[in-house]
Amino acid sequence: MDKQAEVSAFLKSRRDRITPEQAGLPSYGKRRVPGLRRGEVAQLAGMSVEYYTRLERGNLRGVSDSVLDALCNALRLDDTERDHLHALARAANPGPARVRHRPKPTAVRASVLRIIEGLHDQPAYVRNNRLDILAANPLGRALHAPVFEYEPPNTCRFVFLDPRAPGFYLDWERVARNGVGVLRVEAARCPYDQELCHLIGELSMRSDAFRTMWGEQDVHVYTEGTKRFLHPAVGELALTHETLDLPGDDGLSIAVYNAEPGTPAADGLKLLASWAATQEQEMTAKAESDH
Repeated sequence: MDKQAEVSAFLKSRRDRITPEQAGLPSYGKRRVPGLRRGEVAQLAGMSVEYYTRLERGNLRGVSDSVLDALCNALRLDDTERDHLHALARAANPGPARVRHRPKPTAVRASVLRIIEGLHDQPAYVRNNRLDILAANPLGRALHAPVFEYEPPNTCRFVFLDPRAPGFYLDWERVARNGVGVLRVEAARCPYDQELCHLIGELSMRSDAFRTMWGEQDVHVYTEGTKRFLHPAVGELALTHETLDLPGDDGLSIAVYNAEPGTPAADGLKLLASWAATQEQEMTAKAESDH
């Protein structure tokens, strides 16, 4: 990906969304731009128009953290957007090749597998920042059964390329936008990840919706929330999810879904567990008969 183009598009998209009124600046007459002018951003950030113009053209080489922070304040960036801009700056000022190309974990540690396997009544899985599912407990596989038809199972690939996805995720657009935001954060953090570049390229080529959302430059980090599923076997499930980073495995995290006891969602998870057990028994019986 063109790093300068990424920087330029991100800064312009953030500038376009802020009105002079929101920034506390006077506005006179008809404006030709949807948000702030470059000179107004420069004024708010305490820098020359020429210097800000250089930054918005994608040239972040040698920029200091204090300048980035001033720019973040001027553009009213949230914490995720701030981290994203700093990541773009690090990519523009790369260190030694051994840092830029540090290896990523390709397997889930046994102790982490034991953690998710121990969550008998909660769907759980381990994912990387490309949104590949690397491991899951039985209930996690059952909840995301359509996603596991892909190899490797990748939630963003399912969301944008499978026609069943809008029916499976009842809040499809929110899930889709969140997924795009996660990939954009990761693209800035690890610009040399070839598998990520291939995934973004594939989705851009095959999905109009992905191309549109990718062009909006939004960034996102998963923490917690609620997802609504329409599961093909058990019907509607509204589940709370938490995402827990694994500090010892850079880029890996555990996603856990749960339901408050006594709710329809809790009953749905019990039904899902029963369905998963039946599926496992049928697969075992089939394997034995084949032998």
